[in-house]
Amino acid sequence: MRRASGELFWCHVTGNPMHGEEPLGAGIWTFEDVSEKRPVTADLTPRTFDQRRAWVESHTPPYGVFVVESEDGSIIGFGALSVFYDRAGYDGVTDLAYYIDPAWQGRGVGTFMLDRLLTEARARHMRKACGIIFADNAGSIALMHRFGFTQFGLMPQAATDSTGTMRDMSYWHLDL
Repeated sequence: MRRASGELFWCHVTGNPMHGEEPLGAGIWTFEDVSEKRPVTADLTPRTFDQRRAWVESHTPPYGVFVVESEDGSIIGFGALSVFYDRAGYDGVTDLAYYIDPAWQGRGVGTFMLDRLLTEARARHMRKACGIIFADNAGSIALMHRFGFTQFGLMPQAATDSTGTMRDMSYWHLDL
């Protein structure tokens, strides 16, 4: 769907025709903006299994990839401590990444994941943690504030997301 401003957004449409014999005639329609509920990524094409495996395997100590499971054992989120910059002078600085299944967002899983990532980073003797997030991701921004991160930059229109929209990126850090 397109807003009056020209910006694209995701919407869920439901409706019923007023006259059953004229399904394309007059009707009552509801349009719900689901942009905030839809996962958005800067990955513009789906990753293959081999690409995902290579990414996980690239996280050698002190870095790592972690998963969160529900009580029934299904994976509901993952997080990673990744290389911030591949030069020795940046050793001890980690780039945090996390993803929570939309069905589990707003239920404390993100807080749990970020707490565990920071605990792991400290145990692995990291000195700084960085987070790079879409600047309009209110949930992640709230987590950054909650855990004491400081915003140190904003890059306008830095990434094209999976909807084709140019997105600002915000940069955050925390001394560990």
